[in-house]
Amino acid sequence: MASVLNTVPSIKLSNIGTCRVRNNRPALTPFSVSFTRRRLTIRATETDTNEVKSQAPDKAPASNGSNFNQLLGIKGAAQETNKWKIRLQLTKPVTWPPLVWGVVCGAAASGNFHWNFEDVAKSIVCMLMSGPFLTGYTQTINDWYDREIDAINEPYRPIPSGAISENEVITQIWVLLLGGLALAGLLDVWAGHDFPTVFYLAVGGSLLSYIYSAPPLKLKQNGWIGNFALGASYISLPWWAGQALFGTLTPDIIVLTLLYSIAGLGIAIVNDFKSVEGDRALGLQSLPVAFGMETAKWICVGAIDITQISVAGYLLGAGKPYYALALLALIIPQVFFQFKYFLKDPVKYDVKYQASAQPFLILGLLVTALATSH
Repeated sequence: MASVLNTVPSIKLSNIGTCRVRNNRPALTPFSVSFTRRRLTIRATETDTNEVKSQAPDKAPASNGSNFNQLLGIKGAAQETNKWKIRLQLTKPVTWPPLVWGVVCGAAASGNFHWNFEDVAKSIVCMLMSGPFLTGYTQTINDWYDREIDAINEPYRPIPSGAISENEVITQIWVLLLGGLALAGLLDVWAGHDFPTVFYLAVGGSLLSYIYSAPPLKLKQNGWIGNFALGASYISLPWWAGQALFGTLTPDIIVLTLLYSIAGLGIAIVNDFKSVEGDRALGLQSLPVAFGMETAKWICVGAIDITQISVAGYLLGAGKPYYALALLALIIPQVFFQFKYFLKDPVKYDVKYQASAQPFLILGLLVTALATSH
């Protein structure tokens, strides 16, 4: 597997170690790729700088970006030379909370979590496994295999800018992966499992992350399959890990969380709008590329809203009307922010939309978890 992670997409190199890759699409920015012994650099060519600025004024140099964005690993980050800050940026801490929250929901759904030192300690270790380690692994490996796309969409990210070397990225991928799997094994021993459920969930999630980003499968090339896989990774897997740690996974929980993963598909589409240019250049069929921006916007909000309404209907049918009403009440502000931000401009307002609407979605997850535990 080490050889797999060290695989580099096919780019022909000249004898002097530098080549230039041109895309025939006139709307796209040419970029150069240079390899040295330890460092990979992909950057827009200097001759086209003015053209890039006129086509994509939001792609400001990282030196003009935000230090806060850099630490969270989101667009608009400042350029950083401190390697530990760069490593943190690659793990995208802004993506950790949904996984951490998924563990909370799973623990709540088990009905066996108690506010004592041992259970709290177990849950924290499970959160570390799901968030910083395995989500960090997922984000780093995704950036590694997206380095050509990022050279077009976000050329100042650490890998395409050359701020971190190839060997350092590969090392980070392995440390995070093996660290996450080790914590999963520890949790199974701690919980006294006869079958290492948490470990196998971690292995499955790690494999899913790999085939999502890496060739030859590269699930993200297909907007439907890739986004559903991403939604399942962010909602179902951490929930299952939290519930397996404190209780038993049941078929109804598996079905319910996979249904919620359709809402996760909608959330994943939100992030595709800012990458349309690069996705189109490299042939990735994200939904905004396949259906166009307008149609993809409605697919996105439909997946999020219809899923939650369906779950509310399930809770109502299960004889839990108060939980169903609470979930419906949490959908209303999401719809409001969809019209206020996302449907107006999913690129310009993506951060505002996610910051305002998604807290209500994750609260709805907790409502559902509590409903299933009673």
